[in-house]
This record gives sequence, C-alpha cells and structure tokens, in this order.
Amino acid sequence: MGSEQELKKVSSLHKEFQNLLDKDFKDRKLKENEIIKATITEITKNFVVVDCKAKMEGMIPIEEFKNGDEISKLKIGSQIDVYLERIESFKGEIIISRDKARKMKAWKKMEKVFETQEEMTGYITGKVKGGYIATVEGLPCFMPSSQIDVRPLKKMDHLMNVPVKVIATRIDRNRGNVCVSRRAVLEKSKNAEITEALKNIKEGDIVENAIVKATTDWGIFLEINGIDALLHVSDLSHGRVKKPSDLVTIGQKLKVKITKIDEKTNRVSASVKALTEDPYEKIEQKYKVGEIYEGVVVKLMDYGAFISIDSNVEGLCHSSEIDWTNRNIKPSKVFSVSQKVKFKIVNIDKETKRISLSYKATLPNPWDKVKENIGKEVKIKVMNITEKAIFGELQNTGLTGMLHYKEISYQENIEDLKKFKKGDTVNVKVLEIKDDKIKFSKRALEKDPMDWFKDNNKKIGSIITTRIHEVLKTGVKVSIDKDKNLIVTIRKADLAKETADARPEVFSPGNALDAKITELDIKNRKIKLSVKAAQIDEEKSLIAKFGEGATKSGATLKGIFEKAIGKKKKKEK
Repeated sequence: MGSEQELKKVSSLHKEFQNLLDKDFKDRKLKENEIIKATITEITKNFVVVDCKAKMEGMIPIEEFKNGDEISKLKIGSQIDVYLERIESFKGEIIISRDKARKMKAWKKMEKVFETQEEMTGYITGKVKGGYIATVEGLPCFMPSSQIDVRPLKKMDHLMNVPVKVIATRIDRNRGNVCVSRRAVLEKSKNAEITEALKNIKEGDIVENAIVKATTDWGIFLEINGIDALLHVSDLSHGRVKKPSDLVTIGQKLKVKITKIDEKTNRVSASVKALTEDPYEKIEQKYKVGEIYEGVVVKLMDYGAFISIDSNVEGLCHSSEIDWTNRNIKPSKVFSVSQKVKFKIVNIDKETKRISLSYKATLPNPWDKVKENIGKEVKIKVMNITEKAIFGELQNTGLTGMLHYKEISYQENIEDLKKFKKGDTVNVKVLEIKDDKIKFSKRALEKDPMDWFKDNNKKIGSIITTRIHEVLKTGVKVSIDKDKNLIVTIRKADLAKETADARPEVFSPGNALDAKITELDIKNRKIKLSVKAAQIDEEKSLIAKFGEGATKSGATLKGIFEKAIGKKKKKEK
C-alpha cells in the first residue's frame, strides 16, 4: 500500500511539473526565423552552450564567434543575439546560429544606413572579378575596383584585412546583394575639407604660391592652399603653347589668378595670362594690314609656318602664301625655326586672335611680268604629259602652264600628244592667264583654217562646192578648202532631198558636192552643211523663175528642170 501511494504521489508531481513547464514554454512565445536573446551557460573547446528558454539548451560552433575579437569577450551569463531556425528538429534539438543572427542584424542595419548614407567599418577580405569582397558587420559585400580609392591603386596589400570606412551605394533586396564604396567616404571627407578651404578664396583673387602638381597636354594641375585647381593650356599664355611641360616643372610655384569657382563641383580654375594685358586688344594700332614687318619663325607645320611678330603674338603664313610658283610648297624647304623673315600682314581677326601673313608678297611677283606676254609667242619646256594635255614651264619664269591637245593643231586630234616627249622645247602662244593659271596654244601660231569663210565671204545660207573626203555608213566627210584643213561630216539625212538618193554608198571620194551652210560658229568652231538644203533652195529658185508659165501650159516640174538644164548646157557650149 505504501509503495502505491508513493507512486501516485510521484506521478502527480510529474504531471504538475509538466503542466508548469508547458505553461512556461507557452508564455515564452518563441518564433522561428527570428533573432532571439540567449544566455551563455557554458564555453567548451568546440561549442558555446546557450539557454534560449526552450526545452533544450542550444549549441553554437565556436567558429561562429571568430569574427574580430568577439570570442575573447565571451563570458558565462552574458546575453547574445542568435538566429532561431527551428524550435525542435526531428532529433528534438533546437537549431540556432550566431553567424546568421549577425548577418540578419547587419542586413537590417545596412538597409537603414543605406537611406542615411552613414559610414560603416568593414574589412576587405578577398578579390573577385571586377573588385573585392568587403565584410561589413559580418555581411559580405561587393566593392568595385573603381570604388577603392579616389585614384587608381597599383597595390592593395596595405588595405587587406584592416578596418576601412565604407558607405553602401546599392542594395538589391531580392538577391541580398550590397555594393559598398571606400572612395565615397574619401571624397566626402575631401569635399568637406575643400568646402571649408574655399571659404578663404574667391574669384578674382591673385595667388602667389600655386604649386605645380602634374602636367598634361591640355593643362596643369595646381595646389592652392590645399585645394586642387586646373590651369588650362589656353590660360597659360596669350601666345601659342605647344606643351605645358615645356614651360613648368613639378613643384614649381606660379603666380595665378582665380578665374572661376564651381560651387556644385568645387572645381577651381586658374589663369596666368589673366595677369597680363591681352596683346590683341591694341593689335590694330600697332600693326596695319598691307604693311611689311619682320618676325621670327617659331613653328613649322605641313600647312604653313607660325611667325612671332610680337611678345605673345603669332601669325600664320599659309603654304599658299610662301611661293609664287608653288602653292603647295613645304614650309620646311623655305624656312627654319628661329629664322628672321619679312612678311606682309594680310588679315587681322581680333575675335579669334588669328593673323594671316604672306611671305611671297615681299618678293617680286613673276605673274605680273608674265601677263605682258598674253597673245605673244613664247618657248616652253615640256615638264609632264597627261592623257589630255601637256604641262610646260615658261622659260625664265619658273611658272607652269597647260597646252591642251585641242590647242596643238586645228584638227583637234588627241593623237598629237604622242608627237612630244618630256624635255622638248615648244613654241607656243600665251592665250590666257587667269587665277594663276596659264593656257598655251601651238595652233594659234598658224593661220586658222576657219578664216577661209571670211576670206571667201561665205556665211550661213551660202552654197559652197566641197570634195568628198571619206564615205561613212552614217554620212560622208567632205573637205571645204584645197589644203583639206576643214573637214566636215554631212549626215545621211542631209545628203539628198529624196530618201532614196540619200544613200552614202552612191557617193565616191573625190566627187564634187554642192552643200548649203546651215550652221557656222567661228568662235566654237562648229560647221554644219546640208546637200538637201541646197537642193531645196535650187528647186525654189527654178519654181520662182519658171513656175507661173509652166502652170498655164500644164508643164511638169521635171520638164521645167530638163528645159532649164538644157538651156544651161547650150549656153555652156
């Protein structure tokens, strides 16, 4: 009996304890996938044992506490944050993680500081494609290579695994990715310093000790009271500057004027030339267009020579203004750097600060003398023969002109070009000089066959007797003069009034053929003849002479022609 009562008592106590325990767990309200507070109850070699107020104590691997110096601060009784994955696994164990708690906490903090752009401390722990891995508050983040520093770094060893300040620049909540930047922190700090320093300078200030930090082809970087400033190459001098590095050295001190301060970008622009008067302001008072002066060649280019005419004032003598006979001459063949030369000012443009010069204008112009030879016979030396012309140099001038194949002879035969070779001396007449171009003519030295019309008083409408020179399929060629210098083609349609008689094959070379001049352009050397037109005129003449009597007598036109021709033959006998 006693044993049964004891068993009943123990069972009752067990039920009471179970009810109290269940009630306690119910009051604790543990939820999975959240961060909870846990109390350290034991620290072993491999685990940290914690009380989460669950049915069992939780065990966290010691590796999850090896972030920084956290493991050295662990004490029994201390409370830490842990991530509750599962209240009870299939083994009846509670699953918790210190590392996940740290990452979740870090992510929440990251979301907050992303909005406020608050600085955080991180550690650059490794390199990946395009950048580095930076661990911030236990959360792995991506730092692009361009965001490491304000300037490209050749070595990164001094920044690996050491505390660095960063700012979150991008967060992808769906993928759980974060991008951070150390450069943004440096620039923020630098901008704050610059903003403070800019309070001490203003536009128009003259700075005595601006230090040259670096040079490029387009300008110089200066340091002015701890502020970076740009001195553009165009602000170095009123004259032309080839390379800034030719004028300054690194570390040199310059006197400059602050010309612009951009409050949005904190960029400062400086100028050296602003300290001196612009020489172009009064340039027209000192130098006159059309006058001749002396200067020094300072630079040679393929297109011309730059000549210094005054302090910080240069002019350009284009290659076309160097030589009278060669418009494309290379300046280096005439000038050398530092050479003193005379020049004539052609144009001054104050707005663009450009001055045009002419060297050839100070030399005798051979074109003036050549113009005296227009219409006169001269000698040329063949320099070149092209497909359609001969180019020859006019003796004793150095000037070259053109003899077109049509100006070799009045036959205008392109084969005439083959009669000449390079180096031949040819007598020609100067036809024209225009825009520094000379036209020669060889045939102009001979009598023009077209003068035959003037000498024989022939004009449009005149009937002339020609000789058949050549029979073609499309007509016949006839010679007008005895020397056969005037050869004209009569088209098939103009060979006879009647189509049946207008066949070229019925004609023979040497036969006489009367034709009417229907077109005559002496200047353009155009002649048009028509046998048909001559026959029509003759017919009209006969009708006018015999037509009235023939109509009354009933005579036919054939009979009139035969009668007229018969009378003509009798008279000839």
